[in-house]
Formats: sequence, structure tokens, C-alpha cells
Amino acid sequence: MPRDKDSRRLRLARHRRGRKGLTGTPGRPRLCVFRSLNHIYAQVVDDGDGRTIASASSLEPDIRASGKAIAKKEMSKKIGAIVAERTLAKGSTQVVFDRGGYKYHGRVKALADAAREGGLVF
Repeated sequence: MPRDKDSRRLRLARHRRGRKGLTGTPGRPRLCVFRSLNHIYAQVVDDGDGRTIASASSLEPDIRASGKAIAKKEMSKKIGAIVAERTLAKGSTQVVFDRGGYKYHGRVKALADAAREGGLVF
């Protein structure tokens, strides 16, 4: 099996293992992160109703409109702050952090720290 498919399979196994105890509720929704090679996505989900409360990604036009290249870690910080702002606007202050099977460092940690600074409580 090629290495990239094997690493994806292992990440998905870690994600499934981590999701056993994580569930988003109306009072405490789940902040889930997806990290690709070039972009990062975050969304706040209420698993009980099956709806997305807030989301942000590095592909949004207003974020990309700056015109200059931004480092991936800086982009993650920006996305974390935006998703925190949008979640607070919807009335949720506490969330459960779902790292999606990724290690908690680098871009994932930067997004989480920025979301905390934005007012979300993990």
C-alpha cells in the first residue's frame, strides 16, 4: 500500500477512536478541524440536531482577498479567531475540541489557541 494512503487510513482510525467520547450538544457543540496540505477548515457542529453552527476555512473569499501569501500557521490563527467570533455570535461559548486525528501541534494547536483567545472555552 502506498505510504500516503496508509497514513490517511491511520489518521482516520485515530479520528474514529477519538470520536468515541466526543459528541457535540446544543450547550456544548463540537469544534472540528480538517487540515489538508494547503488549507485548514474548522466548523462548530451540534451533533444532536446534525447542523453546523459556524464554520470558517482558508478558502473563503474575504480571507483570501488580502492578496498576499500568508504562512499556514498564521492562516490557522486567523481561522481560529474567525470561527470563535462566529460561534460567539450564535450564542455558544463552550465547545468540545475535535482535532480530527491530527497531532495537537503546529496548525491545529495554533487554531485552537486562537479560538481560545477569541473567547471560546474548551
